Amino acid sequence: MIILKILVAVVGVLMSLSYFPQAYLIYKNKSARDVSLLSFSIFAFGTVVWVIYGFALKDMSIVASFSLGVIGSWLVLVLKLIYK
Repeated sequence: MIILKILVAVVGVLMSLSYFPQAYLIYKNKSARDVSLLSFSIFAFGTVVWVIYGFALKDMSIVASFSLGVIGSWLVLVLKLIYK
């Protein structure tokens, strides 16, 4: 069970970090034309739900990994709105 918890934490962090390259490209190119507003709205909402779920379970690996996802997905969403 401990191996599964470690795997979930590592994968959660890696998945959450995946938003940051997209945010960087939007900022660098000053364009978010090809980024889906609907998709990133869903991702942003979903990451918040996962953090709430992690708190409800008192599972800090979920909270920690998806907190990065909240930051990254909302960053992409905000940049999408700024650089339409």
